[in-house]
Amino acid sequence: MQELLYIVLGLCAGTLSGIFGIGGGIMLIPGLVFLAGLTQHEAQGTTLAIMLLPIGLLAVMRYYQSGHVHFYIAAFICVGFVIGGLLGANIAEMLPNLVLKKAFGLFLMIVSVYMIFSR
Repeated sequence: MQELLYIVLGLCAGTLSGIFGIGGGIMLIPGLVFLAGLTQHEAQGTTLAIMLLPIGLLAVMRYYQSGHVHFYIAAFICVGFVIGGLLGANIAEMLPNLVLKKAFGLFLMIVSVYMIFSR
């Protein structure tokens, strides 16, 4: 039964990712913490594993067909993302679970307030 929950979480996160271009972590991390009982660290690590190929391949192909993908820009962002991902993972592993969980929630709150009130 847990597997069905994971499939539904993936379906919802994938759909939102395709619609909004978000990383699925905005939905997956809270879902894995509150619905599946994972720790914040486990949820973040699992979500990072999900981002590996070929998960995003079909969505990227669709956007590419419409002319909405800038591979040149993406290549440079990937370089930073690889380095930042390693740096961020090292920082996250040093933080207690509760601190990491609250920091993630604060980050989501700041982003949402900014999105709501910006023009």
